[in-house]
Amino acid sequence: MPASFHPPVRTLMGPGPSDVNPRILEALSRPTIGHLDPVFVGLMDEIKSLLQFAFQTKNALTLPVSAPGSAGMETCFVNLVSPGDTVVIAQNGVFGGRMQENVERCGGTAVMVKDEWGTAVDPQKVEDALKANPAAKVLAFVHAETSTGARSDAASLCELASSHDCLTIVDTVTSLGGIEVDIDGWGADAVYSGTQKCLSCVPGLSPVTFSERAAEVIKARDHRAQSWFLDLELVMSYWGEGAQRAYHHTAPINALYGLHEALLILHEEGLPEAWARHRRNHTALAAGLQTLGIEFVVDADHRLPQLNCVRFPDGIDDAAVRKALLGQYQLEIGAGLGPLAGKVWRIGLMGFASNQKNVLLCLGALESVLLQQGEKLEAGAAVAAAQASFAS
Repeated sequence: MPASFHPPVRTLMGPGPSDVNPRILEALSRPTIGHLDPVFVGLMDEIKSLLQFAFQTKNALTLPVSAPGSAGMETCFVNLVSPGDTVVIAQNGVFGGRMQENVERCGGTAVMVKDEWGTAVDPQKVEDALKANPAAKVLAFVHAETSTGARSDAASLCELASSHDCLTIVDTVTSLGGIEVDIDGWGADAVYSGTQKCLSCVPGLSPVTFSERAAEVIKARDHRAQSWFLDLELVMSYWGEGAQRAYHHTAPINALYGLHEALLILHEEGLPEAWARHRRNHTALAAGLQTLGIEFVVDADHRLPQLNCVRFPDGIDDAAVRKALLGQYQLEIGAGLGPLAGKVWRIGLMGFASNQKNVLLCLGALESVLLQQGEKLEAGAAVAAAQASFAS
């Protein structure tokens, strides 16, 4: 006989989703009202304003797409890339490859600029590609590559694109709320993110923002976007300005309650304070990992504090360690992807999950499981190193 589903209580320290703040869980449980209810329309306007705060932008075309971050990615591409367009894509991990898929499905030509996984995008390679493809319409890149934990220089890449009269499409799925994202300062044109990473909300929504220049390109299109659901000219009839909204789709009302609460929490903490908290917890985690013989894939200058991609010692059974962490400690960390599969762990310190308690739990649990696997370690050293870092 089927029964109600009651999931175990886990500590989520993988690449996402991250732990959801209890305030957000409470917000999700509030009464559902209609998606055209005047009260809900007022909430929509607040969400847009709070997203502008989080993105650091004044873009009028800022909203949450009613689907996960992958749909935010697709929203940017289907609205800006037309058949025959050339798009330069900087790839240094999994998600640059997904950008290529989007371009080709839109009928465009993708010019790939590839860097080694675990490194930042090389601006010189990008500039060379833009010079070699003067007809390129868009430069697309990932700001914070979730598959490797590498951060690229968004400001420099956006400046390069602008100097070559290119639009930019930027992935900030893992960066928004965890490190600085400055859309207006960068001069970025189309940017997407997700709710399940550093915003600590549930999966299922994708914040996006488009510059005035990008919005003009969308308005000037002489053909319909290939996706009806993601066509911003249609979506904006619902998410536009004013009290009168036209029905486009039934919005995920309770999920939007959760996003509003998540953005409110970020606003209360403050952006610089949130970025500093992620950095502080990362530094303590790194100190502890060093005592376990665990090394980072990414160099310190380009390392994401919220997504720690690390190589474990030789001879360690990757899957067995992660299984033991989940079974013995209810702790989830992530495996590697692509060429890093079986070689790395991805340890998330994102949003609500980025706290001292989780850092110490993770280090203590990892040390215990590694000792069980026969590693020669000094018991208690990892937690002690992290505590010393917090105290400094």
